[in-house]
Amino acid sequence: MPELNASPPNPPSPPWDVIIIGAGAAGLFCAGIAGQRGLRVLLLDHSEKVAEKIRISGGGRANFTNRELDAQAPHKHFIGANPPFCRSALSRYTPADFVALVARHGIAFHEKHKGQLFCDRSAEDLIEMLLREAGAGGVQRRQPCKVAAVRQGADAIYAVDTDGGSERSRALVIATGGLSIPKIGATDFGHRMARRFGLRLVDTRPGLVPLTFNGEGWLPYTGLAGLALPVGISTGVGGARGAFVEDLLFTHRGLSGPAVLQISSYWQAGTPITLDLVPGLDVQAALTQAKSASRRLVANELATLIPSRLATAWAQLDAEWQRPVAEVSNKALARLAERLARWQLVPEGTEGYRKAEVTLGGVDTRDLSSRTMESKQPGLYFIGEVVDVTGWLGGYNFQWAWASAHACAMALPP
Repeated sequence: MPELNASPPNPPSPPWDVIIIGAGAAGLFCAGIAGQRGLRVLLLDHSEKVAEKIRISGGGRANFTNRELDAQAPHKHFIGANPPFCRSALSRYTPADFVALVARHGIAFHEKHKGQLFCDRSAEDLIEMLLREAGAGGVQRRQPCKVAAVRQGADAIYAVDTDGGSERSRALVIATGGLSIPKIGATDFGHRMARRFGLRLVDTRPGLVPLTFNGEGWLPYTGLAGLALPVGISTGVGGARGAFVEDLLFTHRGLSGPAVLQISSYWQAGTPITLDLVPGLDVQAALTQAKSASRRLVANELATLIPSRLATAWAQLDAEWQRPVAEVSNKALARLAERLARWQLVPEGTEGYRKAEVTLGGVDTRDLSSRTMESKQPGLYFIGEVVDVTGWLGGYNFQWAWASAHACAMALPP
């Protein structure tokens, strides 16, 4: 862990207007806007490649925003200790604004479902766009460049000591992201910076992450890896409740797919999730009708409602469900219908940061300006995933990156 108050190895150079640490989505975008405003911008990153998270997102096509985002009601799509915090930035830089920029650069894109926008060709097109924007602003970029220490002198100038020397600026922007996907360079640098300057942190945990299961109760489902189906899913206590209708995917270690990734951000350890395996269908009515007209096994009837492998596994859970449907009591069929519609189970845990798409928690928004992203430490700004603002799956987190970066860049003093 670098020492954050070590002496600079070299004499300080003349100050930049702003140094941005982190060349991901938020950092690159902020650098381009600030540079085009006429500011002298230095962008640093410890990785050899910029924007790795953009590169791997959306199956390599980058789900870069979502048209359904409601900036006036951020609690619909964002969570954190204070969801309304993000309203200011999101309302001043909207999905339509970013779409206009993408179109201006001639990048073809398409909408999948629920407002999700993806590049037609590759996420590389989006990265190249951000690099061109930074180039148009005269941004100086150094990478790989490791930061050894950050200090602020009596003159209020920030000194950033790197393995390539010491740099100075009037403003410092932290855009280093969270802890998710360490194999592409995620670290806790931004959180350490916050603590270094006396800012509060909201406890962090993996978000948009697969859930794991174990134990005897999970044995009937261990052979279902690769099976997918649409479900209703819900969890939560108090005000932190989530409910979605999305696709579920069985894995070798538990459950994944959009439904589980979404609900994982609301799930708390030790609490259950509830699954509706047949959303929108009256299962009891369907089974009652089958009882009067069919001699097939319950598993065969279930296979008309859910995938056959799951139907077989489910029927094995109760001896009464292993008979022809016509021979099963109404009470047993009602019990089956109830369990299918409200399957409650408690995850063992999650796949952790290695599989998480985002980090929940981060820099406490009580210590940041919602309009400028400046912290209570003058001249120090935090943007993007490092902040305690987490969006739903589907492009919302990228839109927060663009909006928080824009708010910061427009507020930086000339």
